[in-house]
Amino acid sequence: MSKAPEIKLKEGDKAPEFTAPINGGRRISLADFKGKHVVLYFYPRDDTTGCTKEACAFRDHFAAFKKKGAVVLGVSVDSVKSHDKFSDKFKLPFTLVADEDKKIVQAYGVWGEKSFMGRKYLGTHRVTFLIGPDGRIKKIWPQVKPEEHAEEVLAAFEV
Repeated sequence: MSKAPEIKLKEGDKAPEFTAPINGGRRISLADFKGKHVVLYFYPRDDTTGCTKEACAFRDHFAAFKKKGAVVLGVSVDSVKSHDKFSDKFKLPFTLVADEDKKIVQAYGVWGEKSFMGRKYLGTHRVTFLIGPDGRIKKIWPQVKPEEHAEEVLAAFEV
C-alpha cells in the first residue's frame, strides 16, 4: 500500500476549478455545481479491483447522496472511452471525469509516486474531497478503503 500523498490543499481552501471531458462525451466544469455539495473522488484506474469496489459503493449509495443534494464525480486519468465502458459495465449513475492531461490530479495534489509489489511508479492516489456549496473544501479523505468509503463520505453529511 502506498503512503498517503502530501496534499497541499487544506479544509477551508477554495477547490481548484477545472473543465474536463466526461463519460458520454460532454464537458463539465466544477463551477457548474456551484451551490451544491460535490463529492470529488480520485481513483487510479477504471475496471480494477479496488476502483470497481469504490465505484460500486458510490453507485449503491447514490440515491442517498442525491437526497442530500450532492453530486458525485469520479476522476481518473483514463480516457472518456475507458470511462464509458466502465460506467456501462457497472451501471454507474454518476459522472466520471477524464483527466488525461493530468491537470486535475496535479491541481488537487493526488498525482505522485506510488509503489506496488516493490515497484515505484507515478499514479493517482485514492483521495476524496468534499466540496461545499460555496466552492470550498469541507473535508479531505487522504486514505480510503474502497468498500467502506461511500458510507464514510455520507456520514460526513450528518455532521
